[in-house]
Amino acid sequence: MQRVKNLIHCDEAVYKKTLGANVTIAVLDTGVFYHPDFSDRILAFQDFVNGNSLPYDDSGHGTHVCGICAGNGRVSKGKYSGIAPEANLVVGKVLNKNGDGDGESMIRGIQWVMELRKKIPIQILNLSIGIRNLEDQKLEDKLIAAIELAWYSGMVVVTAAGNNGPKPMTISPLGASRKVITVGCHDGGYVSKNGSSCDEYSGRGPSKFEIKKPDIVAPGTDIISCSNKYVRFYNNSNSSYTSKSGTSMATPIVSGACALLLSKNPDLNNESVKRKLISSAEDLKESWSKQGGGMLNVHNLLA
Repeated sequence: MQRVKNLIHCDEAVYKKTLGANVTIAVLDTGVFYHPDFSDRILAFQDFVNGNSLPYDDSGHGTHVCGICAGNGRVSKGKYSGIAPEANLVVGKVLNKNGDGDGESMIRGIQWVMELRKKIPIQILNLSIGIRNLEDQKLEDKLIAAIELAWYSGMVVVTAAGNNGPKPMTISPLGASRKVITVGCHDGGYVSKNGSSCDEYSGRGPSKFEIKKPDIVAPGTDIISCSNKYVRFYNNSNSSYTSKSGTSMATPIVSGACALLLSKNPDLNNESVKRKLISSAEDLKESWSKQGGGMLNVHNLLA
């Protein structure tokens, strides 16, 4: 995470007084494990897959995403803290243990978050879910409409560009809307040990609606965050954190940055947040279809 924070200019000097306090991020994913890095900041949980009442994550993807957004690094003594370590979390399980889900579960998850906003001030919705075009066009349209309704309700909706690039028009349908903040993946030159980088497969614009996408990019390769296999009696062991790659990891980095911005400027609306994100991004001299407005730059965003 330190490599990531350096790349997006999000070091302690930048945000030492802005850690995401009083901001709540909703995450719809595979669930969440009660990891010590955020267990006391999970305000609500709902399972739309198996109907369980207590928080759990049989995949690990959702826990990893939550750690990137809002983990405080408690187990690692701060080494693997997330972007907004004081933000609260609301988590809906809409994907199964294999990371698969159906449009109806996602729609019900979005509706749940919107209803929950009557009790909990949820400012951000993170959708680290990249899907291909659904065979049922009506269901896909209904899902996109639900996402746009969440945006119109006032939430900052942050979605993944998906991992189906690099051909043009490979943005995930969830990120195709003009309204949402669609996050692509760019590692700024970093390459994993196997020689890969998320730049190679991050979804490319434009969207199927011929809208310029993605909106912004963030790192997404070899991101170390919270694991759903944490073992209490082996504190700070290898089971506490794990590494994952993809636009699913880049998306919560941007959601966390939005939490920092809203913590500092709570009166901003979602349109203002989106404009500030894009205008403050660092131009990587790539095409818009690959980089959007550029690399997330937290220093510029909070300036």
